[in-house]
Amino acid sequence: MQKRPLGTTGLTISAPGLGCMGMSEFYGPTEDTASLATLSAALDIGYDFLDTADTYGLGHNEELLGTFLKHRRDGIVLATKFGIVRDAAGSRRIDNTPAYVAAACDASLKRLRIETIDLYYCHRRNPETPLEETIGAMAKLVAAGKVRALGLSEVSPATLRAAHALHPIAAVQSEYSLWSREPEDGMLETCAELGVTFVAYSPLGRGFLTGAIDPEALSEGDFRKGNPRFQGPALAQNRRLADTLGTFATARGVTAAQVALAWLVTKAPNVVPIPGARRATRLAENAAGVDLALSTGDVAELDTLFARDAVAGARYAAGGTAGIEVI
Repeated sequence: MQKRPLGTTGLTISAPGLGCMGMSEFYGPTEDTASLATLSAALDIGYDFLDTADTYGLGHNEELLGTFLKHRRDGIVLATKFGIVRDAAGSRRIDNTPAYVAAACDASLKRLRIETIDLYYCHRRNPETPLEETIGAMAKLVAAGKVRALGLSEVSPATLRAAHALHPIAAVQSEYSLWSREPEDGMLETCAELGVTFVAYSPLGRGFLTGAIDPEALSEGDFRKGNPRFQGPALAQNRRLADTLGTFATARGVTAAQVALAWLVTKAPNVVPIPGARRATRLAENAAGVDLALSTGDVAELDTLFARDAVAGARYAAGGTAGIEVI
């Protein structure tokens, strides 16, 4: 398993890491026993970077990881997030106020059953709260020993620079994949310049790029059923892209998922993808993707195939972009 530095903290993290969101909601039915088995298998393979957030499953995902961490905390770099506030009725808001930062951290620590969060992200930015206040509150958590390192999610390069000037930022997490390439507009370069790790979520296009899911057969409640890229004419166009990626991969004796992950880590050495495998069988496949060597010609071909105007549909449905600074 490859390792990458986590910013300038001195910690290292596995590449890939494991995104745990789908173990609690958004991608269809879940089962805790199976999820715990997948987590155990991930550590056995060499994964040591686990990603969650307080909003996933309205706290369930952190509780699930808390059950797991009770027995296997050593050697794990655990990342969680605050900022997206939801309730069972479906309301959603973004809170970056210092009081909420402190309260959210304490609540996450309790659900996770740990004393210190290794990497604590601001999940989404609310510009109504000055950045200085939010980062200041996060820095107090570091001083108190509740958090080891700070991160930001879905921010602009300018926000990263401003935050990093207030307190070292170890990581920025944003969506990045063959079909979501916005981080190439300055963020990857800014992270490299500042010594910040870039964590790529949804590196497999929410599973679409693997060619292994049928968007028309998704279960009720699956977030992707309402995603613009999984609907109508956009779906037809994106299927053609995924089919071409599958052909590209088959010609090289690997899977589409492995090509997609290899492309990411070849684009920039400070990128750590966190695919959200829910089945243990996918863990080794994804880890091998990071080891896959792509030629300069391969990367150029994939860049052209997945040019921005070739991908149809927005990243999120209306309302889903709140707090995202670069669309």
